[in-house]
Amino acid sequence: MTPGDELIFLALGGSGEIGMNVNLYGCRGKWVMVDLGLTFADPQYPGIELVLPDLTFIEERRDDLLGIVLTHGHEDHIGAIPYLAADLGVPLYATPFTAGLIRGKLEEEGLSNKVKLIVVENEGSLTLGDFSFRYVPLAHSIAEGNALLIDTPFGRIFHTGDWKLDDQPLLGDPATEAQLRAIGDEGVLALVCDSTNVFNPEASGSEGDVRDGLMDVVKAATGRVVVTTFASNAARVQTLGEVAKASGRALCVAGRSLDRIITVAKSCGYLRNFPPMVDWDTAMDMPGRNVLIVATGGQGETRAALARIAGDSHPIKLGEGDLVVFSSKQIPGNEIAIGKVQNQLAAKKVTMITDRQAHVHVSGHPGRPELAAMYAWIRPEILLPVHGEMRHMAEQGRFGLEQGIPHAVVQGNGDVVRLAPGPAKIIGHEATGRLVLDGDVILAADGATMNERRKVAAHGQISVAVARDGRGRIAGEPAIRLQGVPLEEDREAFISEATEEAATAAATGNGDEEALRERIRLAVRRVATRWTGKKPIVDVLLLRV
Repeated sequence: MTPGDELIFLALGGSGEIGMNVNLYGCRGKWVMVDLGLTFADPQYPGIELVLPDLTFIEERRDDLLGIVLTHGHEDHIGAIPYLAADLGVPLYATPFTAGLIRGKLEEEGLSNKVKLIVVENEGSLTLGDFSFRYVPLAHSIAEGNALLIDTPFGRIFHTGDWKLDDQPLLGDPATEAQLRAIGDEGVLALVCDSTNVFNPEASGSEGDVRDGLMDVVKAATGRVVVTTFASNAARVQTLGEVAKASGRALCVAGRSLDRIITVAKSCGYLRNFPPMVDWDTAMDMPGRNVLIVATGGQGETRAALARIAGDSHPIKLGEGDLVVFSSKQIPGNEIAIGKVQNQLAAKKVTMITDRQAHVHVSGHPGRPELAAMYAWIRPEILLPVHGEMRHMAEQGRFGLEQGIPHAVVQGNGDVVRLAPGPAKIIGHEATGRLVLDGDVILAADGATMNERRKVAAHGQISVAVARDGRGRIAGEPAIRLQGVPLEEDREAFISEATEEAATAAATGNGDEEALRERIRLAVRRVATRWTGKKPIVDVLLLRV
């Protein structure tokens, strides 16, 4: 599909799902990309941590791709860059803080000389072919959250990225109501808008209010305090620095990603009054009431600092009288991992506080009052919900129409939306998909490797080795080994029966080696199914002796 004299929108990720945001705009034969994110794996991807978008559509058209413009530095918007950007071969554009995070990723992967990164000043502009971009700062749970005002030959697009309204953001200066109204006054064809919190009937809340809530909680604590939050939330890190100073506690940071965020933020002029930090050993030598520790791992990540602290594999130790504050929202899908960490902490008699017990967190995404305000200020002709599962986007479509937006188009990954000329509508569909990072290898999420791994995880695996002499007769007994098959006390009895069946299958019938291998495989699997109700993967190795 090549865009003609028209304006096209096509999501390759982030529409119909939370995370992995990749959006394409097409006009007069050329494309631009907004964001290149990833998402984190769930149990349907055993052994996998990171899930990437399948960019086959635009890779096949890379000669027509003009560049990648990044809205902000969260992983679901920039995380796929180290794995996929080099193959696209186009420049990246980002404001200074986001560029600093990207630069670190590229250096880690040895790609600094292979991917061109262009820094755009805050509220700066750039032009790519028929597209002109202007960065419009909006509040979010990271420094330099930005919307993009995109001028095209067919009208202007206001692409929000992730955003919220906040009168006390503590970090950065988001656009005011007057500035956003001015954009609306100039006319906006389409509002491409974050849907994540559309079901929230209340506004997301202010970072300034969180500061007050955390201040109350920390000042009331009598022992050591650990606050866990998203490392990327530099405003929250700034808040915790202020809380540490106000409560008379030394500040300690535990987590590599926190160190990186603090370094990049300071290099961009943020965290100017951040207090000096003490190391882990110093923190442990101090009386508990005199230290505040900021740690990664609020989502239960096994290798993050909090999980290691809870599991006694970290230099920082907690016990009775200490407090852990979860200054983050529980992301759906992470309940079990978070519960494990919390149970370990509870066993140590550590007290815990979450956002359900005190005002220690606010969302970075807009609730319904904020959406309604943005609609009234921008006044688009078309609403295009993105950044959400289908239920979120469909609800935002309905809500926008109720608020007076003339048209709404609810699309999903792969839907080709013509925004202009003529009525906005879906005019086609392109293939999209997911990739997984498996060790150092990128694979199809539903390819042979992952399908095999799912089967092994669900049913187990059996290996059968059969030796034959030069005349094709069995030499000795077949050898059988099991992995993950639910046989423990009866394992030897099962192996004995399976060995007999494998030998019988090997001794009967004619045919080539493939036919023989299949007879043995089916015979052993039948035994396994009788014994366990499972259908394990059975691998047969034929040996010549």
